[in-house]
Amino acid sequence: MILYQTDQAQCWDAEGSLIPCSGSGQDGALNTGKAWPEPRFEVSSDFLTDRISGLVWPRDAALSEFPLSWEEAIDFAREMDKDRKFGLSGWRLPTRAEFFSLVSHARVNPALVNPDLFSNIFNGYYWTGTPCARHGNQAWYIHLAGGRVLRGMMHASCMVWPVCASPEPNAIIEDRGDLGDLGVSPDRFSHRGDLITDRETGLTWPKQGNPAGRVLNWPDALDLVREMNRDGFLGRQDWRMPNIRELECLVDEQAHSPALHPMAGFEDTKDFYWSSTTSVYDPSYAWTLYTRDGYIGVGYKQDPEFFLLPVCTGV
Repeated sequence: MILYQTDQAQCWDAEGSLIPCSGSGQDGALNTGKAWPEPRFEVSSDFLTDRISGLVWPRDAALSEFPLSWEEAIDFAREMDKDRKFGLSGWRLPTRAEFFSLVSHARVNPALVNPDLFSNIFNGYYWTGTPCARHGNQAWYIHLAGGRVLRGMMHASCMVWPVCASPEPNAIIEDRGDLGDLGVSPDRFSHRGDLITDRETGLTWPKQGNPAGRVLNWPDALDLVREMNRDGFLGRQDWRMPNIRELECLVDEQAHSPALHPMAGFEDTKDFYWSSTTSVYDPSYAWTLYTRDGYIGVGYKQDPEFFLLPVCTGV
């Protein structure tokens, strides 16, 4: 399983002003993860195939024409499958992780990778096929204006953008990427002292979910990572603040309170964690993970309201 880079290539301070990336410790400076394939998408007249996930996305992002409830959205995808839309089968709603894989961290309105390849994009809410584990009458949706992953009542109305698997058996697919449920195999996570290594991603995390012992604002969290490396925290000097994709890969869509893979074995997990990825919708905010239910949102960089869960690569 491969984690891919975000597309963020710039850096901002806590006031939202652009700064040089060198030495900042931010996502735009580190670019951790594998680079995207070039081109990322195989383009057909009516649909695109994502070479990271192998998923087919209609080029028209408004096939339903108007918002639907969650059950109506599921039925709409089933009708597409029944009718073999575009000559393809297996149409369904994307999981929240699959949809989040299309989110750009370098653009807004829409916060979408390669938006010029699509048409009729609605800069609002799109359903995913993933129900919320914490609230049985809610499901996850994506806000395409800025890219947040939110939960809402299933009777609410959102747009619909179904997906299906690539019909080409020999399609050039890089890897499954950071998409969807990675499973809870007892062998996924290994534990060595106070460290947890995720064998699927190659990332190592501290077992203690609150190593700082307090809430921090974003600049202080970045500074604390530098202190950890200077002091050799847990015997390592390669800690960094995780980008939002690295945090998101810890989410178990079937768990809550916390919505983290239970086999990971974190202790004293907190409800809110900073990422090193700035929100380009408003660069005075950074992307955050809310672990109670897995909500992916943002936090105001100057407010000391979030915790730090540092990460490093390799055992």
